[in-house]
Amino acid sequence: MSFTEVLRELQALTVAERQLLVRRALELDEPALSTEDEALVESRLAYHRRNPGSAVPLDEMKARLRARFGR
Repeated sequence: MSFTEVLRELQALTVAERQLLVRRALELDEPALSTEDEALVESRLAYHRRNPGSAVPLDEMKARLRARFGR
């Protein structure tokens, strides 16, 4: 399939499908996580699932950071 044909086919996709396509295309340029990093992410996610109250909303975290470091 040529690039022109791909662009033509994009018009038939929904917004959600195009967003997914863009995310997947960007992932191709990202290096894979090391085994150690992947294990760390999985362990932290497992901890969060067991203790959902341990999370802090983004707005609250931003406020804490601004109070501590300014801006």
